[in-house]
Amino acid sequence: MKYTRLTKEQFEELHLEFINFLATQSITADEWKDIKVNKPEAAEQELDVFSDLVWFGVLSKVEYLEHISPQQIHLFKCREKDMHLIALKINNTAINFTKKEGFQWLRDNLLSDSIEFFNAKKDYSDDKHMDIFKMIQQGANITKGELFQYFEKLIGQKS
Repeated sequence: MKYTRLTKEQFEELHLEFINFLATQSITADEWKDIKVNKPEAAEQELDVFSDLVWFGVLSKVEYLEHISPQQIHLFKCREKDMHLIALKINNTAINFTKKEGFQWLRDNLLSDSIEFFNAKKDYSDDKHMDIFKMIQQGANITKGELFQYFEKLIGQKS
């Protein structure tokens, strides 16, 4: 297995897609019930293969990631060959970007000297999808990129 198995809730949400997946392998509903009971290892393998297919599809479409911690915000634009990072850091532990009040403080004090902006580019390893997956595993969220685009305009950096 390359990524990680989907959760029970994710499988429930994707049950129609899973049925289609089994159908592409000529596995009927009755055969699937039999496999689960009599060949649990084979059932586990099917769940893993399906999970990897879903993850690959999701990771192929990721354009933006965000990772927000109490004193830092990391915004990523996932390009073809590399990732563009815009990061904000504050050296004031009284401000917490993960809270509504902290984010409001940021909006009201964007030009404050206590906020540091960073801009960087990072090439992917040999496996772009795994690089993105690892970031998600470490707490990054897939987004539509509104924050990235906002700060990109603010700092005048075009990716």
